[in-house]
This record gives sequence, C-alpha cells and structure tokens, in this order.
Amino acid sequence: MKFENLRVVVTGASRYFGRAIAIGFAHLGAEVFVSARTVEAAEHTRTEVLGEARNRIHAFGCDLSRPAEIRDFARQVGEHTDRVDLLVNNGARWLDGFELEGASDDSIVETIESTAGGTVLMVKHFLPLLRASKRPDIINMVAVCGLGGAADSPAHEAFYAAKGAQAGFADILARRLRPSGVRVFSLYPPDFSTSDPRSAEWEGIGRDAQYPDEKLTTQALFECIVYAVEQPRDCFIRSFHFEPR
Repeated sequence: MKFENLRVVVTGASRYFGRAIAIGFAHLGAEVFVSARTVEAAEHTRTEVLGEARNRIHAFGCDLSRPAEIRDFARQVGEHTDRVDLLVNNGARWLDGFELEGASDDSIVETIESTAGGTVLMVKHFLPLLRASKRPDIINMVAVCGLGGAADSPAHEAFYAAKGAQAGFADILARRLRPSGVRVFSLYPPDFSTSDPRSAEWEGIGRDAQYPDEKLTTQALFECIVYAVEQPRDCFIRSFHFEPR
C-alpha cells in the first residue's frame, strides 16, 4: 500500500481514464475524492471498486462548466481532509465534428468552459488544500490536441481550442508554482485504449500480447503518473509526450 497516506482528487472519474485513475490509486492505498457531472455517476465508480479499496473512494457531483459547483466540491473535500496531495484535472467535455457550424453555440461554450475554465477554477479552489500538503502535485490530462497535433482527430475545433488553453495554463502554472513546491505535470497522449484497471492487463500481461494494435494503454498512462508522483521533490517533470507507435 505504497500510497496509503496520499489524498487524491480526480475529476471526470465516472468512466474511461478518470475512472481508471481513481480505481488505480485506491488499490494502491490512497484516499480518493472523485467527481463527475452527477453524484450518481461518481458513485457508480465507487461501487465498482473491489475489496477494501472501495472504502477509500468518496463520490461527489461537480459539473466543471459551473463555477459554483467547483467551489462546492472543494469545500466538501475540505470537510473530509485537511490536505490534498494530488489533483488530477482529467474532466473535459468532448465535442466531435469536422464542421465548425455543426455544433451549437451552447455546446461550444460548454466545451471550452468545462475543459479550460474548469481546470483553472479547480486549481484555484484546491490550492489551499494542496499548499497544506508536504508533497503537492497537479496532473493535467491535456492530449495532443492541446499542441495542435492530431489534425485527423474527430474532435471539433472548440475541443482543440479548449485543450490549447488548458496547455497554456498548465505551462505557466508549472513555472509560477514551482518556487512554492507545487509540481505541475501534463500528459499529452494521442487516442488510447480504455481498459479496466481490474482486468488481466492490469495484472501484468504485456500490452503487446493483449492489445497488439493499440498505440497506448490506460495502464501505461497511469504508470507515468505514478512514476512522476514518486519522484523526489527536487525532480520536476513538466510533461509526458507520446509518439505514435
């Protein structure tokens, strides 16, 4: 249980990678505070956790496009713990489509607000709890879209804009928080598999044998986060960039 004293906050934890991060850290002994757009969705993640790890997950509802809900989320977490050691900004509103005119104005605004604005406000309102930690880290799941790459992605232009803003925020945040001891890491993966952290893949089966056609796996991304968090405090890993296979 190498993370039994770690306090972790994960947004967008009802499915896919956010769910995997939450379950992965809970099984490693961390106490995990997960959010999704509804508390029911977040609670679903908690109920699927196996064994004693389930008791280490706390579920909350938080729509990242609504500032009041982010403030409430931070306040509620503060009622459970006096610190947060790791904040994982994973939540983002996906929007697909190759035609700019094909998405509604409301969908475009919500995509940018939840991804870019939501990340900024999550950091703002969780900073007091992070600064109370002796090992504060922030992880931002940005994706290659944040660098203007993956031009063939089915993502809408608004999603590219949101991820670009998130990447710019992560860069300046890493520079400005570093003197205070808060480390900021960002991950820039392409599309990757969304395997279940309870599956055989997470029991040590090599990904080449299990998923010969996959470029990147959820497990590999999770292990990058674990690696970064475990580094000595004088080691600042700004970002992880992943090349196509």
